[in-house]
Amino acid sequence: MPTGFKIGHYTDTEGITGCTVILPPQSNITSASVRGGAPGTRELALLSPEKKITGVTAVLLTGGSAFGLGAAQGVVEALAEQGVGYLTNYGVVPIVPAAVIFDKNIGDPNVYPKAENARAAIRAAKENNTANGNVGAGTGATVGKWSGIEQAMKGGLGLARLEQGDLWLEALTVVNAVGDVLDVDGTILAGARDTQGGFPGQNRPLVYRDKPQVGLADNTVLTVLMTNARINKLQAYILADKAHFGIARRIEPSHTSYDGDTAFAIAHPQVECDIDMLTAMGIKAVEASIIDAVKAARSLGGVTGWSEIDQAGD
Repeated sequence: MPTGFKIGHYTDTEGITGCTVILPPQSNITSASVRGGAPGTRELALLSPEKKITGVTAVLLTGGSAFGLGAAQGVVEALAEQGVGYLTNYGVVPIVPAAVIFDKNIGDPNVYPKAENARAAIRAAKENNTANGNVGAGTGATVGKWSGIEQAMKGGLGLARLEQGDLWLEALTVVNAVGDVLDVDGTILAGARDTQGGFPGQNRPLVYRDKPQVGLADNTVLTVLMTNARINKLQAYILADKAHFGIARRIEPSHTSYDGDTAFAIAHPQVECDIDMLTAMGIKAVEASIIDAVKAARSLGGVTGWSEIDQAGD
């Protein structure tokens, strides 16, 4: 995990939801980009390239749909108590953008991360946190819901890191998609399954032309790119925006009316780099983190994980 970045998770495997807090170095440059028709976010407008704020105090990724956004208050209050945040004449104001996934279609729909759960995630935050799969915001994630939750498979939280000399970039992605997840060879790795255990979307893309059997905002992929590249806020936005290419390459279909895919880019500026090389690294890292998420996820709440069907030889 990148030096200076801490990641903490709160995981509820009974309610099947959770949240993830990312604590970057204080001297960071951050932006974000959203695609898809159904995002759920807080404080995202601050991250536009033309806004005054250049960095954040933390980023929260959470389950619970709109209800889960309330967990961000716990992050804000906990960091303020530590004296960390944007300095004003009247005290610090932590800048904590947040984004949610819809995970109410698995587990207990009345359970969602709250402020105290986000505080627990902060207490658990550490460097070199390699937890993946059914953890944090990925706990209730599912994929392949275009055919209905009954045919869906387990998604989760994935990580991937790339290095080029002294330059590094790491992607953390919560994979909760209406679409199927594709392997690097284009075959379906995880997604909607038929009664025989096969993937109806494989080699039959016309099945995606029917209206997905999900409700509005039942999905969303969240990704955070962390790097030590020396970039400005506009370049951070470009990096976040290009991250969506990684989502589109590995998830079919992606960025639909039923998704609120959100990408963050957080830089701790240290190493000079070419922005085009950096965005190429970002795309590859997002792709790899999506694959890592579904391979690490285990069956939960009656939804099958990749490892179970792989072991069965499907």
